[in-house]
Amino acid sequence: MLTAKENLREVIRGGKPDRYVNQYEAIQLLFHPFLTHSPKPAPGQENVINAWGVTNSFPAGTPGPFPVHTPDKIVVKDIEDWKDYVKAPPLDFPQAEWDMFKAQYDAVDSSKAYKATFIAPGLFEQTHYLCEITNALVYYITNPDEMHDLIKYLTEWELKLAEGICSNLHPDAIFHHDDWGSEMSTFMSPDMFADFFLEPYKEIYKYYHDHGVELVFHHSDSFGATLVPYMIEMGIDVWQGCMESNNVPELVKKYGGKISFMGGIDNKSVDFSGWTDEDCNKAARKICDAIGPNYFIPCITQGGPGSVFPGTYASLSKAIDEINREKFGITDPDSGRLPWQILF
Repeated sequence: MLTAKENLREVIRGGKPDRYVNQYEAIQLLFHPFLTHSPKPAPGQENVINAWGVTNSFPAGTPGPFPVHTPDKIVVKDIEDWKDYVKAPPLDFPQAEWDMFKAQYDAVDSSKAYKATFIAPGLFEQTHYLCEITNALVYYITNPDEMHDLIKYLTEWELKLAEGICSNLHPDAIFHHDDWGSEMSTFMSPDMFADFFLEPYKEIYKYYHDHGVELVFHHSDSFGATLVPYMIEMGIDVWQGCMESNNVPELVKKYGGKISFMGGIDNKSVDFSGWTDEDCNKAARKICDAIGPNYFIPCITQGGPGSVFPGTYASLSKAIDEINREKFGITDPDSGRLPWQILF
């Protein structure tokens, strides 16, 4: 039996996987020093200001924190003078801090899971965190030069972060967040998206691939089917978060071999008050009956293991294990994967 990591590699390469990869079983999310220098709210906590000056709150019962954009808390007051407001946080950390995180990477059994550095937010999210989302979307139309310059500034910061990560932590994967749409549409047209983000992401993801990172996982739990050709050009290996609205079976059929897809099970289908094991079993079987294990990883669409309502993620994993027993005769799925842990 292949380990979870070996099986994931077979899935992505279109080789001979011996089962479905079960959600995040082959990915150990790991972190880096910057996250300890940028305050973030705990569940239920409000109005925490991070290292970029963005105020975030984490309402109870939601998947994660989000920026607060009352007028007094918007960082960029005038897009034409954005340089007066946006100051990139420093990334020169003592070696002792890098070494502390490196010890956590070294503790992971790399035969069973990819050591994936978690990076968030991405370029688009950072622009609307700084500007407010409606403002940002307007600025892409009215002030394209300023937005190009702002994205270049953010890209240069990300590349410096990437240099520190690759030089000190040596991950074999990265898990990079940047939500590019709603459930039903992208936030901008594909042409506009490519104009602003294709080249910056090609530069960022090429740096990682050129410096020892085997796989780039990009999280966008949204509609993004029209952006997949650009994802491929950017160097994304796995799009995590592909919602049911994307017609994931068709995407796998059309693009499998160039990119892989991780998702297909929306939170709304399994992660709600009053959910049942039957809901999870039904959702898992629906997507697995529609798609084989090559180029596809059945997974809840949110950008990390877990769920808003306790127990949902574990129930979904149990359902996928049962499918693997039935379809592939895997009697001991736990033997090939790490016990889940968050090393931060």
